[in-house]
Amino acid sequence: MSGFDDREQAFEKKFAYDEKVSFNVEARLSKLYGLWAAEKLGLSGPDAQTYAGDVVTANLDEPGFNDILRKVRKDFDDKGVEITDHAMEAELINLLAEAKKQIESEQK
Repeated sequence: MSGFDDREQAFEKKFAYDEKVSFNVEARLSKLYGLWAAEKLGLSGPDAQTYAGDVVTANLDEPGFNDILRKVRKDFDDKGVEITDHAMEAELINLLAEAKKQIESEQK
């Protein structure tokens, strides 16, 4: 019975670790995307950092990334930034790969 319990605990630890990594990747992606959007909006320095934080917060609204896409789309529209939804989504995908790479390198 002890072998089964050990295995169960190992699976639980792996699940918890994977969830933590997934959360960290999503948070990093949100920040990177916020910084990218801030640049497009003409923000820099502390204003860009604040905006990126707002994007991270917006990502807590619902699972997935539609919430940050909606926020950034609205902000782009409000400021007259011309960019397609496809380009926004492509940048999100690129930054997801970058966020994963950054988090993985920090885990080593």
